[in-house]
Amino acid sequence: MEQLDDEDIGFMKRFLLASGSLKELAKSYGVSYPTVRLRVDRLIQKVEILDDTNSGDDHERMLRSLAAEGRFDTATLKALLQSYRETTPEKSPTETEIEPNSGKS
Repeated sequence: MEQLDDEDIGFMKRFLLASGSLKELAKSYGVSYPTVRLRVDRLIQKVEILDDTNSGDDHERMLRSLAAEGRFDTATLKALLQSYRETTPEKSPTETEIEPNSGKS
């Protein structure tokens, strides 16, 4: 959530203060219900993309962050991630990921 900008956080705060009522939120912004609904849908998509940034390597996290910022759409993100994964060799486990042998001293 720390990757959301101030505008997104402010919108979520107003949404909560309106008790989740999109009608009340639209009234407070002086816009139509469909406009607020679109903003909520885009914010949901952004949060879903950012939520996935915990998985993958630095390159994948960077791609997800750019998609969350709206630099490209989710179809492009999926294509880029698939291409990257196909051309990137599997990483060998680090020492911390290797399970220690039990019973040996």
